[in-house]
Amino acid sequence: MYKKAYGIIETLAPVHVGATAGEESGNLNLIFRDQFTQTGIIPGSSIRGRLRSEIRRTTGGEADANKWYGKEAETGKPDSTTESLVKFEYASLLWLPVFCPGQPIVWVTCPRLLKRYQRIAGDSVKLKDGKSLKSAKIPANYTGSQTLKALDINGKPKLFFNFGFLTVDKTDDLSAWFPLGEQLPAVVVADDEIAMIHDMALYRQSRVALDKEEKKAKKGAFFNTEALPEGSVLVFPIAIKENQENPEKWQPFGGADSTDIYLGGLESIGFGHCCLTLKEV
Repeated sequence: MYKKAYGIIETLAPVHVGATAGEESGNLNLIFRDQFTQTGIIPGSSIRGRLRSEIRRTTGGEADANKWYGKEAETGKPDSTTESLVKFEYASLLWLPVFCPGQPIVWVTCPRLLKRYQRIAGDSVKLKDGKSLKSAKIPANYTGSQTLKALDINGKPKLFFNFGFLTVDKTDDLSAWFPLGEQLPAVVVADDEIAMIHDMALYRQSRVALDKEEKKAKKGAFFNTEALPEGSVLVFPIAIKENQENPEKWQPFGGADSTDIYLGGLESIGFGHCCLTLKEV
């Protein structure tokens, strides 16, 4: 039997989890993406690897890391791995911040991303009427939050993105869909539109390695990096296997529910800073 829990990631800096180009390739460092919505994800293996390193740092031992997250395979030794007691799925975007003149930031999502959050956290999140989020109706396309600013003469918020205008059909209370409590200026767009908005919102940075003797780029050492922007909110499910022989509680943060953590690569240049919050653990 498994106990269900879930985690919420809020990016406090751009987060890059994906392909890393070497100096010889000089191409675009792409992030991992969901195959259907084409929005950024953080694989469960990346989350597990970070928490494994954290438990090594706090307890100083490999035994706890192997107990909770499984023993790593040893070369030449078949069946050397063990099953982890804590299992992670990938973290998908729930809300993506996008620059919008007049707002100036709007958080965007789509029905498919909201349905995944509803499936993960629907039993534990309660609505104002006492019902669970699992029974709530997914907000319709072009529904905005009540914190949006009205821009047109009809009182309907009209949002301007780089590709054109988007008119919000109606506003509603979307606070239940914000896992961290605060209802932000937000809008729900169609599933077939989120990929275009996502590409527009990504953080991009050009990087270069200079030659030691001259102030010029090394051959093949000029490339671009893309990352999820600061302020993104992601969600991922957790399954905790019940261990009758050792009923010890999983406490990756020493009893706290949330902590600052680094995910992905390029930490040395300021990427990867996140706040990770665990729910129902």
